[in-house]
Amino acid sequence: MRDFDVVVIGAGAAGLMCAAVAGQAGARVLLIEHANKIGRKILMSGGGRCNFTNLVVEPDNFLCSNAHFVKSALSRYSPWHFIELVSKYDIPYHERAHGQLFCDNSAKDIVRLLHSECELGGVQLRTRCTVERVSTDGNGYKLSTSSGEISCLKLVVASGGLSIPSMSPDGLGYELAQQFGLQLIPRSAGLVPLTFSGDIKSMTEKLSGIALPVRATAAGHSFDEAMLFTHRGLSGPAILQISSYWREGEWVSIDLLPDRDMQSELQRAKEQTPKSLLRTVLNHSLARKLVQELEIRWWPELAEKPLADWPDKNLQSVGEQLNNWQLKPAGTEGYRTAEVTLGGVNTDGLSSKTFACHEHPNLYFIGEVLDVSGHLGGFNFQWAWACGHAAGKAVASDLESALISD
Repeated sequence: MRDFDVVVIGAGAAGLMCAAVAGQAGARVLLIEHANKIGRKILMSGGGRCNFTNLVVEPDNFLCSNAHFVKSALSRYSPWHFIELVSKYDIPYHERAHGQLFCDNSAKDIVRLLHSECELGGVQLRTRCTVERVSTDGNGYKLSTSSGEISCLKLVVASGGLSIPSMSPDGLGYELAQQFGLQLIPRSAGLVPLTFSGDIKSMTEKLSGIALPVRATAAGHSFDEAMLFTHRGLSGPAILQISSYWREGEWVSIDLLPDRDMQSELQRAKEQTPKSLLRTVLNHSLARKLVQELEIRWWPELAEKPLADWPDKNLQSVGEQLNNWQLKPAGTEGYRTAEVTLGGVNTDGLSSKTFACHEHPNLYFIGEVLDVSGHLGGFNFQWAWACGHAAGKAVASDLESALISD
């Protein structure tokens, strides 16, 4: 007899959900975590208040090489299912912009919820447990760990991605995927600040701390949210969102005054207030320091001339740049500050309903280790709940028939 029916590697959001669901469905579950505590990424998310889901979740909110893969799990476990669970534990929460839901008090509330759900399912938890080797006897699995040998019928890999190296991601999930014949999609940092060099970096350093609403566009995708100037470049929700679509060597367009036709507005300002300086007009809409920096770069020769003396073509040029500021990032801040890992285990090798490998039906991959990344705003947690729930149900429902065949 094997030690456990199911072993889940990784006590993050997806792993905790999967273990709780499988345990409550009757499976003997062991949850392994290499760190000294569970749910560490949950605890640090949302400024410590955990943006645990979003009121409107669609497949288009996710990046995946197979755009259809996310549909099944998301349709079967909606934001309202998790909201119901949050309400069950009387966790107060509130809605912010764009349908984002946050805990009123602390992200610890969500970790306690998941831990309690695991306890209800009789899940055994081992922290500070490192997986050193995994082998299969053709049906079940044997794990060599820092706390001894463990055997199980079903193995769920929820070991996370490469983001936030300080949390010691070890790439175990990718190694196991390759060991069992799954392909990997090239990985990179996602939801991450963009960095710049040269004159633009000098500019962002001077403007560090200034935030404003913008429309950021790259690779045919646009996001209307806040942008923040930093010592290294640009950050803020709009930049984090667009970073997942930007690729090295490409341009990013920043509309500093979205939904305003600045060519027309500046032309009207010239007609209505011809004695005004351009900086005076723009100071009503943009931070004074930002206008000063733009003035140095975009219209230095005309800086002290009233609008009446501006050639129309020059005014139109500034208006166009305000709505379509073209920037070429030098790169990103990388995994150090990335919220997600783009790419990962190729979903073509998995069932979108159960998350089991086609070639190894008792082996499952869920969470950030997969080639699925959500937008900023609670989508990655909702994916964790959805895929964890789907895999948890699957390992438990398939258990009886698997044990018989075993």
